[in-house]
Amino acid sequence: MINWFSLHLRAFALALRRLVAQPLGTLLSALVVGIALSLPAAGYLLLDNVASLARGVSGTPEISVFMAQDASDADIAAIETRLRADGELAGHRHVPKDEALRQLEHSGLGDVLGGLTSNPLPDAFIVTPGSDDPAAYEALHARFAAWPEVAHVQLDSAWVKRLHALLGLGQSAVLLLAGLLGFALAIVTFNTIRLQILTQRHEIDVSRLLGATDPFIRRPFYWFGTLQGLLGGGVALATVWATVQALRGPVASLAETYGALFTLSGPGLQESAAILGFAAFLGWLGSAISVRRHLAERLT
Repeated sequence: MINWFSLHLRAFALALRRLVAQPLGTLLSALVVGIALSLPAAGYLLLDNVASLARGVSGTPEISVFMAQDASDADIAAIETRLRADGELAGHRHVPKDEALRQLEHSGLGDVLGGLTSNPLPDAFIVTPGSDDPAAYEALHARFAAWPEVAHVQLDSAWVKRLHALLGLGQSAVLLLAGLLGFALAIVTFNTIRLQILTQRHEIDVSRLLGATDPFIRRPFYWFGTLQGLLGGGVALATVWATVQALRGPVASLAETYGALFTLSGPGLQESAAILGFAAFLGWLGSAISVRRHLAERLT
């Protein structure tokens, strides 16, 4: 285990020296990788922020549970107990029939309601689900409708379905873009490693004559590609953060026009780790393919 670690540490140091020895080429490669990766990374963040903004503008969708007209206080209390014990709900509130009637009167319908001899409105509960998944809304709708003394359950989740459909389409587009750009970046690393192998072909031949194994020769190139990918991932993160900082003010001003308090958020710890990991993987993949192919050609 110690020998394996020392071999990789030596290969890492050698790859790092090669990167430092050609600063201009390293910088240009990192810029190419970083700018390309910043496109899907920014697209993912845009989708995440748009979803947050849409929820802030449209509000949280709710489910209205209307009791039967002849429901007793005990029936209403039983329903409230069930709602309070339901772990899938973010909250609920009881709207008594008298309060609902007063709200209608204050809305300008006082003249119309003045001729009524009794209150035609039922007691109701306004329920806020804990998830914004449309399937969860449908499941809650079916569950509430089956409860005793519940006359009607009103569910308006059409905008939730449209939002999820649009976000799903956007996520598919981002994944497709990430795949295409990832393939292109692997090719960039492939060519970079190919040039490294051609430049060091005499050194490789001498190492083989001295008994160096293929894994020993390959390790520095693997680390070279991985480090190059990591540098590109760092450039991508810096690009995304700079973009977020530049757009944070205008986006907040736009959200205020819709009556929403919204702040554009940048990549968190998990997103940053994913970008760096994806970039490092692309660098390793391109170097692995290039090394296996061109070192095999050197043997023939």
